[in-house]
Amino acid sequence: MKNILVLLLLSQALGCFAAEIKYPVSEIPEEMKQGMYAVIRERQVRYDIQSKSSTLYYRREVITILNGKAKQYAQISAWYDKLRSIKTFKATVYDVFGREIKKLKNSDIKDESEFDGFSLLSDNRSKSADLSQAVYPYTIEYEIEIQTKHLFSAPDFFVYTDDEISIQQSSYIVSFPANLEPRYKLFNVSEPQKNLTKEGFRELRWQFENVIPKKFENHSTDFNRIVGNIKISPNEFEYGGYSGNMSTWKDYGLWQASLNKGRDVLPEATRQKVKDLVQYAKTDEEKIKILYEFMQNKTRYVSIQLGIGGLQPFEASLVDKTGYGDCKALSNYMISLLKEVGVKGYYVKIEAGENNPEIDASFPSPQSNHVIVAVPVEADTIWLECTSQTNPYGWMGRFTGDRYAMMVTENGGALVRTPTYPLTVNTQSRRATVNLDLNGNATAKVKTVYAGLQYENDRLDAVVTKQADDHKKWIQKTTQIPSFDISKFSIKNNKNKIPSAEVEVEYILNRLATVNGKRIFLTPNLMNRNAYVPEKLEKRKTDIVLRMPYIDEDVIEYTIPEAIYPEFVPEAVNIKSRFGEYESSFKVDQGKLIYSRKIKMNKGQFPADSYNEFLEFYKSINKADNVKVVFVNKT
Repeated sequence: MKNILVLLLLSQALGCFAAEIKYPVSEIPEEMKQGMYAVIRERQVRYDIQSKSSTLYYRREVITILNGKAKQYAQISAWYDKLRSIKTFKATVYDVFGREIKKLKNSDIKDESEFDGFSLLSDNRSKSADLSQAVYPYTIEYEIEIQTKHLFSAPDFFVYTDDEISIQQSSYIVSFPANLEPRYKLFNVSEPQKNLTKEGFRELRWQFENVIPKKFENHSTDFNRIVGNIKISPNEFEYGGYSGNMSTWKDYGLWQASLNKGRDVLPEATRQKVKDLVQYAKTDEEKIKILYEFMQNKTRYVSIQLGIGGLQPFEASLVDKTGYGDCKALSNYMISLLKEVGVKGYYVKIEAGENNPEIDASFPSPQSNHVIVAVPVEADTIWLECTSQTNPYGWMGRFTGDRYAMMVTENGGALVRTPTYPLTVNTQSRRATVNLDLNGNATAKVKTVYAGLQYENDRLDAVVTKQADDHKKWIQKTTQIPSFDISKFSIKNNKNKIPSAEVEVEYILNRLATVNGKRIFLTPNLMNRNAYVPEKLEKRKTDIVLRMPYIDEDVIEYTIPEAIYPEFVPEAVNIKSRFGEYESSFKVDQGKLIYSRKIKMNKGQFPADSYNEFLEFYKSINKADNVKVVFVNKT
């Protein structure tokens, strides 16, 4: 009897010990770890639509962090505000053997204002915790549950978001009452399992197992056209007490119009001022330009996130009084100014950002992060970025150009396309004269004009409006010459519809050419050598996407000493491909060497099987850009 009791106690003790072991790294199949820096063991995401004014978001994830490259995944966070509360925020850390080494305590959690560095006012707050450990590998198990007091933007789901994290088990579940069934759109994902749950609720369920991500490739299309994903959106919804429908862009735009209604009233003094400003303007376009520049000089951009500030603009009268506002408020203010002089401007919601995916036109839903203004005039449309005090009139550039947006009209939302900037306007034109001496040293005068999208190269568009010290720092940072001093410089800003900047620099170039005995070796491509060559791949899997068309043209005139003569001058190069064209040539005449280079890069989407051609195109340019001319000293 005594032995039986001992065995029973031992069995219970072992059972308790076994229960404490969770997620040992040894249980991960070897193929799930190869080439990865983390493995998601389990992931469950659930989105419950409870009513038009209530949703619940739940996320539970178990992730094993294999090495320091995945350290950022040990940091968890969630934000909240007056319409969004965090119900659950907990986590546990396990060592390589699956033994618990840390449980998140309240004292470990940072609860702080979501100050982003530019928001003037915000009621957003966040909870965050850093669970990183010094010894790898380790595993984190965390749960986050968020209750909202609205139904508006449902979370998208991506099968994976990092090509160095494999996934053992993952699921996405959407629950809803029958009268609030959401729409969904799938990309490379199978149809969901559809279930009836308690009390008349329905459920959509997607499950994924043993996912090894495909490696991301440079020059690819938008992320959401490569990785399997699920988009969810309600039809009927409510936000901040405003009910609406977003089953069509038209209906979604009508809802936004209801948020904007009555917020375009200006003080009487301002109404009179804007009329005085445009009294001599002969066309609507003149009026628009005058009022846009008035708005730029009077206001400044600040982000304001209060209440439903993320969706509703503040009144024009408040912007007029304070002189500041966010993109919504400033765009609404601009529209109000135009209204006073009989010009109709439209509020336009857009997904801004140079590399952000654009709005999916086939799936009406909240897909914007920015607001601009569109003003139709005769056969054209003037586009206005209202958050910049320095932006050229009518210029969209890489931030908001060439993409779909939703214009809010009297009849609801309408999809529109922002301006596209073709190859012929995106130019870099350089002319230089260089005086070379017998020791390989030189002085140079260089004038470069950057136009169109190249006006934004290396943030030049932001620098042109600053002081001389900033101009010099930009020149020093972007000059592609190994060794140089600047003796004189200037930058001129041309704020046209297609803007340009003229950069003139005088350089002192010590050791520009290499002297070896009687020979002098000179690379004539002074400051536009292509250093980029795409990586070699066994097999390209995705199409090649080139987003920006442009033309570069350089003409460099070298004056060479009488005591030297050219021993070797490279042949002219002419390369043509579907991706673009390249040509360079050399001319020696009466003590001068004239080097000319021109490259045209096309925009487009090209098949994956053309990758070797793409690679060879860049290798050929790289080789041509680095050829040398050899001179011999006669003395």
